[in-house]
Amino acid sequence: MPPPADIVKVAIEWPGAFPKLMEIDQKKPLSAIIKEVCEGWSLGNHENFALQIADATNFYITEKNRNDIKNGSILRLTTSPYQTAVQLHERIQSSSMDAKLESLKDLANASRDITFAQEFINLDGISLLTQMVESGTERYQKLQKIMKPCFGDLLSFTLTAFVELMDHGIVSWDTFSVAFIKKIASYVNKSAMDTAVLQRSLAILESMVLNSQDLYHKVAQEITIGQLIPHLQGTDQDIQTYTVAVINALFLKAPEEKRQEMAHILAQKQLRSIILSNVIRSPNPINDEMAHQLYVLQVLTFNLLEDRMMTKMDPQDQAQRDIIFELRRIAFDVECDPNNSGSIEKRKSMYTRDYKKLGFINHVNPAVDFTQIPPGMLALDNMLYFARHHQDAYIRIVLENSSREDKHECPFGRSSIELTKMLCEILKVGELPSENCHDFHPMFFTHDRSFEEFFCICIQLLNKTWKEMRATSEDFNKVMQVVREQIMRALNLKPNSLDQFKSRLQNLSYTEILKIRQSERMNQEDFQSRPILELREKIQPEIMELIKQQRLNRLCDGTCFRKISSRRRQDKFWYCRLSPNHKVLHYGDLEESPQGEVPHDSLQDKLPVADIKAVITGKDCPHMKEKGALKQNKVLELAFSVLYESDEYLNFIAPDKHEYSVWTDGLNALLGKEMTSDYTKSDMDTLLSMEMKLRLLDLENIQIPEAPPPIPKEPSNYDFVYDCN
Repeated sequence: MPPPADIVKVAIEWPGAFPKLMEIDQKKPLSAIIKEVCEGWSLGNHENFALQIADATNFYITEKNRNDIKNGSILRLTTSPYQTAVQLHERIQSSSMDAKLESLKDLANASRDITFAQEFINLDGISLLTQMVESGTERYQKLQKIMKPCFGDLLSFTLTAFVELMDHGIVSWDTFSVAFIKKIASYVNKSAMDTAVLQRSLAILESMVLNSQDLYHKVAQEITIGQLIPHLQGTDQDIQTYTVAVINALFLKAPEEKRQEMAHILAQKQLRSIILSNVIRSPNPINDEMAHQLYVLQVLTFNLLEDRMMTKMDPQDQAQRDIIFELRRIAFDVECDPNNSGSIEKRKSMYTRDYKKLGFINHVNPAVDFTQIPPGMLALDNMLYFARHHQDAYIRIVLENSSREDKHECPFGRSSIELTKMLCEILKVGELPSENCHDFHPMFFTHDRSFEEFFCICIQLLNKTWKEMRATSEDFNKVMQVVREQIMRALNLKPNSLDQFKSRLQNLSYTEILKIRQSERMNQEDFQSRPILELREKIQPEIMELIKQQRLNRLCDGTCFRKISSRRRQDKFWYCRLSPNHKVLHYGDLEESPQGEVPHDSLQDKLPVADIKAVITGKDCPHMKEKGALKQNKVLELAFSVLYESDEYLNFIAPDKHEYSVWTDGLNALLGKEMTSDYTKSDMDTLLSMEMKLRLLDLENIQIPEAPPPIPKEPSNYDFVYDCN
């Protein structure tokens, strides 16, 4: 007879004693269970003891998380969080350097547990650590010359403990003094500093800036971009990542009026070229966190264009009108009258003619064209940049189109305005960076004016595509759709430079786009004749079963999931996989990201598939309802939970949309439910189309009738004779 659902069989360890096997009744108070365990080893004062998970995490068992205990778990009897906090609070103030170092190391490990962290913070532990950083380190610095490794470790463990305690969100960042900020900043500003200390100092500064506007101003006074640049020129990618993260945080929290100033400083310090040389073109592959930070920097840089994008042109502003005159002068310099002679009417007629050649919608007053937002004045800025920095190409495009028939000319002005708007949409100018995206483009780090150069390449592409399509003014929107597709396909290839991007576009001519579309259409073609539809319906269950088996095989292979905290993403992992007989989910924590599959026997926790009640996704997941979780917009799309028993959950955050689809499909398949992800629909379409083509291969060039042929009339008699011989 199976044990009751509330009874959990575990092993409990106590140092110096033989482990005990116990049955824990989850209905009993935790204090009563601890008392029973203590009495078994003749230990008094049971209120001074607690139970921990006996693994690398050493998390305390509380009334909130006790339901995480599974059959076969190994627990450890240890001192209570309060007693441990009191002991460590005293030990870190020891006069012995060795004792202090050991206690700070223990504190850094223990602080990852929120139960201990709460007790230590209640003892004013955060204040003690900040005091040690502010004043205590001066005393240790005297010993630094003779005990340099010890000093680095001492400070490293102090800052690690501080970061872990603050990561729980119990204490506000606004409570810290200027002296503490100065001290942390000094570790970043030093040319030679212990790597671990530097890394944690950068992490603290980033959190300060992101979590408090007041601290942003204080940190900005202590840290300059020039002091951060040297950390990017090293070879440690973790230090480089944290450095870019601090720059991003300062950029993100800077008042709008200071962002342009900061961008100017970044340009002066050649941040872009330093990142390009030391990070993007480094021999070391870029990890996900660095890719995310480069993506954030790319987004924040392009967001500087938002002000111009949302600024309408003032038709009465002479300085702005002079830009349009400059465009006309560069294009038609030979035709301009240097003496400005002739009547006003004649000059107006000449201007109107030239503005029409330039492709403006309003030939009389082209300033009106730039009153649409977006793209506002940004379009005019791009046109002027193109005219000045790519003058030959600009003149060629304008004169080439002005010599065509009216209906076949590609209007440069209108095209530039619509293209600028399109590029802003593609690069999502004005939108905040996503929390979970690492889609940066190396080519945008190869030029100080990358957006303008991007425009110059694309406006020439637009003119080329217009000619290839032999378009007329009625085809304008169609041409823009083709150009958008060309740009998106080239960007998806992740070119390393603007020249490479230009080369990719050369290979994506209008003819090539038609071929690609035709190929894709053939792959997804849906024949509508009745015999074909009937064949599809017959094949569909076989394909769905194939997809189901693939999903279950992927679950058997398993996936490494990242644990995401309320601060920034942490390198903490756990692994989950399905048993080969599809009856049990094996899962457990990992110290680092695995290189391959993790064997079942190394994953201690199990969840029988028969106990699973439902699969929950998105904002309905319990770990997405926690404080701060909803702030991570893109994480919601990757979150899902498995409900088992009555109200127990196993919570997941998939590494990407593909893994999310695989796991939600696989779990639904295990429960006998429909697989509804977009990935399943895509696989179904692909496999079904492929199977249909294979089965219809012999019918190529044979027209399949919409309806079956008519049944012949009955014969006048059935006196048929067949001679089988």
